Amino acid sequence: MTSRRTVRRVVSLVPSLTEAVAATAPELLVGATNWCEHPPGLDVVRIGGTKNPDVRRIAALAPDLVLANEEENRAPDLTALRAAGLEVLVTEVRTLEQGFAELERTLVAGCGLASPGWLADARDAWADVDVLRPEVRAVVPVWRRPWMVLGRDTFAGDVLARLGVSHAYEGHAERYPRVPLGELTACGADLVVLPDEPYRFTRDDGPEAFPSLPAALVSGRHLTWYGPSLAEAPGALGEALRAALR
Repeated sequence: MTSRRTVRRVVSLVPSLTEAVAATAPELLVGATNWCEHPPGLDVVRIGGTKNPDVRRIAALAPDLVLANEEENRAPDLTALRAAGLEVLVTEVRTLEQGFAELERTLVAGCGLASPGWLADARDAWADVDVLRPEVRAVVPVWRRPWMVLGRDTFAGDVLARLGVSHAYEGHAERYPRVPLGELTACGADLVVLPDEPYRFTRDDGPEAFPSLPAALVSGRHLTWYGPSLAEAPGALGEALRAALR
């Protein structure tokens, strides 16, 4: 951030950041992606997807700030937005603590807001977590056809680690490796964790591929989003994990 001008109009290209701004200063939001579904009923201009935003439509909204993420959004789109004269704040989040820091940077340094109460609540929620003992080893698919799983250096992996769940591919060279199903079922995991995004795993789509493992169906918003949902995440994820292991 180099500009010191007052931010009155914000476009968000990241669902979790959309929710964060909406929970803090909803009057700032003028545009968001088609995937920004929280909070429900959000009434702003839709500017396309996270991977294919409509640069002209965003520019026409004349935002003071565009919020983006280095993993969620494509570099060429961010370059095009900057070329259109727009200021773009890009977050990078690989750990829970980094998530907290980037939320503070986005809302306080970026949008010029006071640090919100929900962010303090989220920090408090994660400061006193009921950790699974003994530690559980999981395989965590994020996509099917082909199967892709959590690998190294991911926010979701750090979230699970803080709850007492290691994941089988945390030492993989790739962050989201493609792994054949036969290898996944033979990797020695105690549990399969199936989020409902980005792939929408359900009771009928996912668990049947891992017949020998208990399956924890979890909210992708609680596992992968950094925003107001972080305050609920330890309880919601912990409950789902314990239910699967009973």
